[in-house]
Amino acid sequence: MLSTPDSGPVGQVKALLRLDCSHTAGVANLSGSAVVGRLQTLERVLRLSLDSLAPLLAPAEHGIDAFVDVRAPAEFAEDHLPGAISLPVLSDAERARVGTVYVRQDRFAGRRLGAALVARNVAAMLDGPLAEKPRDWRPVIYCWRGGQRSGALALVMAQVGWRVRVIEGGYRSYRRLVARALYDRPFPAPLIVLDGNTGTAKTAVLARLAARGVQVLDLEAMARHRGSLFGEMPGGQPAQKAFESALALNMAALDSARPVVVEDESHRIGRIMLPPALWSAMCAAPRLRLDAPLSARAAYLVEGYGDMTAAPERLAARIDALRPFHSRDTVSRWQAWAQVGAFEALAASLLEQHYDPRYRRSRAARAAPLAMLSTPGLRARDLDRLADALHARIIALPEMLPGFLIDGSDNNPQA
Repeated sequence: MLSTPDSGPVGQVKALLRLDCSHTAGVANLSGSAVVGRLQTLERVLRLSLDSLAPLLAPAEHGIDAFVDVRAPAEFAEDHLPGAISLPVLSDAERARVGTVYVRQDRFAGRRLGAALVARNVAAMLDGPLAEKPRDWRPVIYCWRGGQRSGALALVMAQVGWRVRVIEGGYRSYRRLVARALYDRPFPAPLIVLDGNTGTAKTAVLARLAARGVQVLDLEAMARHRGSLFGEMPGGQPAQKAFESALALNMAALDSARPVVVEDESHRIGRIMLPPALWSAMCAAPRLRLDAPLSARAAYLVEGYGDMTAAPERLAARIDALRPFHSRDTVSRWQAWAQVGAFEALAASLLEQHYDPRYRRSRAARAAPLAMLSTPGLRARDLDRLADALHARIIALPEMLPGFLIDGSDNNPQA
């Protein structure tokens, strides 16, 4: 038997979407039991007021099985709640189409078109990604403002029987929390900066400190960039907002009474800008410096930047970007080494002539490090020994800097 346009899953979704409690005419066309049933469905769509990032750290403890982002894919790609799944009720093209009708024709026509498109997409979700969700599944849905798009899907989910909630204020309420954590408050814990010239394996040592129970923030991992002209990674960097989401969530998980170690960075990692409060705390924080011979650093960089040496055109473009800072002969020599695969010679020269002088100039305005830890090499066993020595120094910091570890309620001692 053929389905009419208002039969089947799409028709059922449309029927749910027809009820608008602000217009009595919509209710008048329904039977009393239908009105009661749909009003009860509306009541089951609870609003979740997101007043902290805690539900994102431990969703299950807050009765949440999944965060569902119903915004268009382009909105999701720019930023979303960490761990959220994307179930767009309108595609990018559909959202643009509805917006055009809404602005150029009239609001009613735009809403009618949007409802029809949403109905089809929600029906496809019920037959697709939502088909296997159990009866006791507890999703939390959000759109840009927590309005029509999230409300449409939530209404259908509640009618199905899922314990659905909608974030009050949508993504914007979440974004306000992120901005407040990063821009309106000082860094929430005592900070230590892991210093060292390029190639001293700071990122690898940071990971080893984390394995030893030290609190760390790996800013380069969150920015998906190694923090230098040659630091781009396959896949590119996240949007600024996505980086800030990751950073805010990591900061929310910190124990404010324990020190946090970060790698020395400039105020920008690739095209990602560090929030001013974090950058100010890093500039004022005590520093522990790593030191290794030039040859060891050059070998370490060649091994760590294999993706760059395996892409000759990409490497050549990065070297060429150094022309404003160095003579033509110097850049030509670097290009020649890259072409013949003399990567250790290239790395050593870049360190000696480009990176090390810049590090020396940037340090001139900073206080001397609390300690210098030297290593003859940068193999795994050397990095393990460095991490052990750093761990011991971090434990001893309260004796070296009385008052460094303070009560978390006072925030950052350097702020």
